[in-house]
Amino acid sequence: MPIENINSQLQLRVNAIRFEAEGIHSFELVNPDRQSLPKFEAGAHIDVHLPTGIVRSYSLTSDPADDHRWIIGVLREKNGQGGSQAMHEKVRVGDLLKVGPIRNAFPLSQNARHTILLAGGIGITPLKSMAHYLARLGASFELHYCVRSEKNAAFLHELRLIVPENQFHLHLDSGIPENGLNIQEFLKKPLDNCHVYFCGPAGFLKACEEATQHWPTELIHSEYFKAPLTKTSNIADGGFEIHLIRSGAKIYVQPDQTIVRAIELTGRRVPTSCLSGLCGTCKVNYLDGEVDHRDYILNDDERSRCLTVCVSRASSKSLSLDL
Repeated sequence: MPIENINSQLQLRVNAIRFEAEGIHSFELVNPDRQSLPKFEAGAHIDVHLPTGIVRSYSLTSDPADDHRWIIGVLREKNGQGGSQAMHEKVRVGDLLKVGPIRNAFPLSQNARHTILLAGGIGITPLKSMAHYLARLGASFELHYCVRSEKNAAFLHELRLIVPENQFHLHLDSGIPENGLNIQEFLKKPLDNCHVYFCGPAGFLKACEEATQHWPTELIHSEYFKAPLTKTSNIADGGFEIHLIRSGAKIYVQPDQTIVRAIELTGRRVPTSCLSGLCGTCKVNYLDGEVDHRDYILNDDERSRCLTVCVSRASSKSLSLDL
């Protein structure tokens, strides 16, 4: 019997599939009964249950004000784990996909004086929804889109319609980052109450992180599509016990197990998706114990009460979870 019911799931119809750029297709999802879709905030993502049985998280790239369709953009990953290949090869117009719930680990600040959006490649997907929102609001912002060439730039025509010309900057580097935007120089000087959002491949994220190290942390926001290979923990992977408060169960997590795997082996179920600490699907509250946080989405406030059970561990002998 599941520990937690998965709510807010929808059966949505694939209304259209469009070629957006080299290797990138967009998928338009609508409600089969033509009813309005739930509202979402810019930067949000959804879990998509694929025909192959796996679940993947994709950013909602459409206008948050449009409640009749959701659009996601998917880059076909040649060396991926099958999610993007299934979307490109198995999903067809007219198919019904189980989708949801809406989550947002990359929200926009509502009181920024100015906003800088930095996208690398497929990282444009969450930032495009932000551009929709900010443009409609008449807010002060600029969008910088870094790609190899125009044929690699997804949603380019639409972006040029959404974002005022003097606020949209396309940087083409022909595959040589040094020929594109000089991120270090661009972000050299922190600006008062200017929030920076960046998303893209690992190298792009690393460059943005290094360029913003001297900025106030509350002004810098990023979202990973893949877990960085360099992140390690300084706490040994010893075993520990978890106490499931709601059921009263006590489960021992072996040194080579994740918390979610240890729970599943008892016949219980926790909703998961990325299994990399990137999406928040498996975020749960903890009541006592010390946590070795290994996720990439929780802020300091959330980490004082939550953890992602797919990657995080206990640095104490036991941990009580609100499950």
